[in-house]
Amino acid sequence: MASHASALKAHRQSLKNREHNRQFRSRLRGALKNVRAAIDGNDLAGAKTALKQTISLIDRMANKGIIHRNAAGRYKSRLTTRLAVRS
Repeated sequence: MASHASALKAHRQSLKNREHNRQFRSRLRGALKNVRAAIDGNDLAGAKTALKQTISLIDRMANKGIIHRNAAGRYKSRLTTRLAVRS
């Protein structure tokens, strides 16, 4: 492990950022699961509201660089297509 001040600070920051990103990814996985469960359970009204919240979360994560913008587009596209098929 590095011993100079800037390296120690960078390490502290990386740990903090890693935990923050882990929490975001965990929220994303839960949100995706909720939307898919609502769609599979034929709860279309619930699925639409959950999809709206999930898309907002996906966009925020892409803007912050937590997920790649292409991955964000892929998530949104697959969810909206899945909902459209069930409607």
